[in-house]
Amino acid sequence: MSQRKEKITNINTISANIDATKDVSFDNAKTCSDNKTLLIKSNLDELYAEPKCELNYRSPYELLVAVILSAQCTDKRVNIVCSELFKKYNTPQSMLTLTQEELEKKIHSCGFYHNKAKNILSMSKQLINEYGGQVPESLDKLQRLAGVGRKTANVVYSEAFKGNAIAVDTHVLRVSNRLGLCKTDNPLKCEQALMSTFDEKDWGKLHLQLVHFGRYICKAQKPQCENCKLSSICDYYVHIRHNI
Repeated sequence: MSQRKEKITNINTISANIDATKDVSFDNAKTCSDNKTLLIKSNLDELYAEPKCELNYRSPYELLVAVILSAQCTDKRVNIVCSELFKKYNTPQSMLTLTQEELEKKIHSCGFYHNKAKNILSMSKQLINEYGGQVPESLDKLQRLAGVGRKTANVVYSEAFKGNAIAVDTHVLRVSNRLGLCKTDNPLKCEQALMSTFDEKDWGKLHLQLVHFGRYICKAQKPQCENCKLSSICDYYVHIRHNI
């Protein structure tokens, strides 16, 4: 048996175990849930063994600025903008030599440039005044910075400082709901559901895996369900298949 066929057979076996527990007692409900989690994790590990952040950065500060700019903007566009911006303005001190109007012109193509420029300059001033020009390494302190919400803080905490956190962006929220890992439009509730389902040591990796999976396979408009190994346990695909 080829390696690919063996993997598919193993996946089908897990899927069959899930189906077999659908109409049994509550004692077996956790078995079904555990099998589903195992199937999701094993497939994500196979697809993205060592997932990487697709934002280019060389320091926690550059990452923080890039994540702020990435709101409602593609990583590709942010990388293009930052490749020029960071040539001269890659520290809080150098960033503050720009006026808001000057910064707006440099980040204009990222969208929402007025608020983003304002927040980046305010955040840079906070770093100098409160943290000696360094990006703080705690989630609580990160969230106190201008323009930094929970998602941005989680990304920086996990990526720059290797902390255990799950950042929930639109991709993670969409994929988690489609797979039945949560049933909510609330990012915080989605984050809590994922944290309660997966081991803490896997949170940072899981975030990146779900982002890549949502970006390239489980797309918002045209998800590649027919080629997805998780379709057998995907709530979204089951609804489509049965025209619900």
